[in-house]
Amino acid sequence: MPRYEVWAPYANHRVDVEVDGSSYELARLPERDGWWGGQAPAGDYAFRLDGGPPLPDPRSPHQPYGPDGPSRAVDHAGFRWSRTGWRGRALPGAVLYELHVGTFTARGTFDAAAEQLDHLVELGVDFVELMPVCPFPGQHGWGYDGVSLWAVHEPYGGPEGLKRFVDTAHRKGLGVVLDVVHNHLGPSGNHLPAYGPYFTDRHHTPWGSAVNLDAPGSDEVRAYLIGSALGWLRDYRIDGLRLDAVHALVDHRAVHFLEELSGEVEKLATSSNRPLFLIAESDLNTPRTTAAREAGGQGLTAQWSDDFHHALHCALTGESQGYYGDFARAPLAALAKALRRGFFHDGTWSSFRGRSHGRPFGAGSAGHRLLGYLQTHDQVGNRALGDRISTSLAPGRLACGAALVLTSPFTPMLFMGEEWGAATPWQYFTDHTDPALAEAVRQGRRREFTGHGWAAEAVPDPQEPATVLRSVLDWTEPRRSPHSGLLDWYRTLIRLRRSRPELAEPDLGAVRVAFDEAAGWLVVRRGPYRVAVNLGPAEAVLPLGGVAGQEVVAAFGAARLEDSGVRLAADAVAVVRV
Repeated sequence: MPRYEVWAPYANHRVDVEVDGSSYELARLPERDGWWGGQAPAGDYAFRLDGGPPLPDPRSPHQPYGPDGPSRAVDHAGFRWSRTGWRGRALPGAVLYELHVGTFTARGTFDAAAEQLDHLVELGVDFVELMPVCPFPGQHGWGYDGVSLWAVHEPYGGPEGLKRFVDTAHRKGLGVVLDVVHNHLGPSGNHLPAYGPYFTDRHHTPWGSAVNLDAPGSDEVRAYLIGSALGWLRDYRIDGLRLDAVHALVDHRAVHFLEELSGEVEKLATSSNRPLFLIAESDLNTPRTTAAREAGGQGLTAQWSDDFHHALHCALTGESQGYYGDFARAPLAALAKALRRGFFHDGTWSSFRGRSHGRPFGAGSAGHRLLGYLQTHDQVGNRALGDRISTSLAPGRLACGAALVLTSPFTPMLFMGEEWGAATPWQYFTDHTDPALAEAVRQGRRREFTGHGWAAEAVPDPQEPATVLRSVLDWTEPRRSPHSGLLDWYRTLIRLRRSRPELAEPDLGAVRVAFDEAAGWLVVRRGPYRVAVNLGPAEAVLPLGGVAGQEVVAAFGAARLEDSGVRLAADAVAVVRV
């Protein structure tokens, strides 16, 4: 018979495992404080603490009936992986593609997403980054309200569906990155507080009490999270993890949770003989996140760079609200600084925060440790209407943004549909089964944006089925103009990045940027290449740094070499070899 074990220090007298309706008492494990264990028949199971209601296993690998239902074991060794020859690949030099399984296709499953992977192979990206796939209530949602951190959302296809997706991706030469959320759990279906001190009131986050990383009981909580992370990498053969909002992981212990996690991932990479990596979403603007553990850092491979995004967004759109205000005063100068130094806020004053922010990343640092992007799920979906910049910018301006991302010293990342200028929005949607919670989310979303001048009726209802349907990609668009032309441009840029290594050179110290804020142009020097972008209102001649252009390697819009530089139409971009 299989053995069942659970950490339940909050149980006073008794823990039972209920298997297919029959209960079996577990015994305390004297060698493991707070743990209970014993044997029982195989089957769908749940735990009862001191005679209470049946609860899913915190380490459940499968929740076939949703977050509140019984758990089910998974035989990871039983899955038949293809002989793909995939041995992984390192992150430096790669291009990532972020997608949401539920809206990438109309069917919204792993298998349906796998059917579109040839599109990504032709595009030229290296990794697919899946947004979170842990179970959450209902059918659809962004995934950041997930619970059961060892399991896979059943409507997407469950554990077997995720494995099939990863297997197919590897067979096609694509790596897979998974977005995981350790900083909070969703407001519904989270049963961890019944078992033990998974959360602490010592610290608070935007989601309430913080995950317990440094209070009594935190050894087991850290082991729970690290076990989940290693499981994705080991049992599902995921190549890397993106860690959501690590700035909300409050930990005052001598060895920070992220440092411990990165060390354990490194051990797994060594024992499995394949590269594994961690990418942080961090709001801290500190190089410590990616600095080596031996140098006092946390040892993560890379982190998202919102500074680069915000500067680029302001330069393209002219928006200045909220956190864009710091970048909108002189967007080309901000963009130039981000390209040369990694962070824009490196100890500078932030009017949005009302204080100074960040510290220098290091002009000579490796830029591949920062992810650069034009759009992400956050930067689109957190807008009131979930509108993409493609709905307000001409294709030429989008092409300029794409060129600056895909020839940057950073690790580029695209958001699904960006490559063809998708016209579909990507809105905030939920499917909470608790009516009170559903109404609270609905009203909270409206309050947030009515405070910024939006009419309440204009803010999409997250619970309305039409909201998620509007957010599904339209796969007929890439075959139609002007989408097809933009898609060709993205393919061209990724091919150039691959074939001209100077365009992917990560040394920030080697980047040079010339710009004219008033005229609206910018030229980035990348070895023997110049990436010339005209965001001004009229045709202009952009200087190439005192050298003559030899060849226009690629261009979107009218571009012609002249003795004094390259002549570009408005909203045009050219990659020039000098």
